[in-house]
Amino acid sequence: MTQEPDILCIGSVLWDVIGRSPSHMRQGSDVPGRITRLPGGVALNIAMTLVRFRLRPALLTAIGQDEEGHELVRACRDLGLITDHVYRSTDLPTDTYMAVEGANGVIAAIADAHSLEAAGGKILRALSDGTLGSDLHPYDGLIALDGNLTQRLLEQIARSPLFARADLRVAPASPGKAERLSPFLTHSRATLYVNLEEAGLLCQTEFDSSEAAARGLLERGALRALVTDGGNSASDATPDGILTQTPPSVLVTRVTGAGDTFMAGHIAAEAAGADRDAALTRALKAAATYVSGEHAT
Repeated sequence: MTQEPDILCIGSVLWDVIGRSPSHMRQGSDVPGRITRLPGGVALNIAMTLVRFRLRPALLTAIGQDEEGHELVRACRDLGLITDHVYRSTDLPTDTYMAVEGANGVIAAIADAHSLEAAGGKILRALSDGTLGSDLHPYDGLIALDGNLTQRLLEQIARSPLFARADLRVAPASPGKAERLSPFLTHSRATLYVNLEEAGLLCQTEFDSSEAAARGLLERGALRALVTDGGNSASDATPDGILTQTPPSVLVTRVTGAGDTFMAGHIAAEAAGADRDAALTRALKAAATYVSGEHAT
């Protein structure tokens, strides 16, 4: 029997291949470390954290029917995620993300989300065929949407009646894809989750603080914007005002996935009824716990 989801996570679900070293690194560095392969992708990172906060996320994504895809779907189910609505392609391979992290942060990363991009609107079938929603009865719950989708599909989503009643929570997959979110800058139901660099790219300028960036996004027409700046401040901006907090100080042992954990922690806090101030505190605590190497709870 198909479970009823608390939230839909739309976007990349893939294998993360991460090389981590405790050393400071630069271009050309060759150092000892550890290489891991784990389920990842922005949508999946968000979904996994939501499960830890006792929510039931459903994935809308593309996963191949290759061995890597079968293994990934099994792993997602074992994590407590609803995979009934995943588009399983017979001719596209399962996507992969590869990154190298040193003590000084992410040195380099490559996201191969070509299968997700090629699948296009097929991943959204459950929102139109009556399974989760339709044109006449659009899905009216929470949706976490990531920027690994194509610019064209994101533009279609921003205009689509299928999303007209949803509480949209939107994040870019990386600074390189931040400008794909421009259709949501003036969207009437979208909350943006970005870091300082991504906010600058969306506003075509540079900001020196999360508060300035959040204000800039509001001035560009955003309904609501949450901006993070690593271990510095994070801000939540709405027309009612801007809240700014500083995250807890922790020893950083990993970076990839921190922004996704922040977003999931914030969504879960608000779903549980927390006000803006408490939700921001909980999200920052979840992200700090994650980068320290622990699990968010």
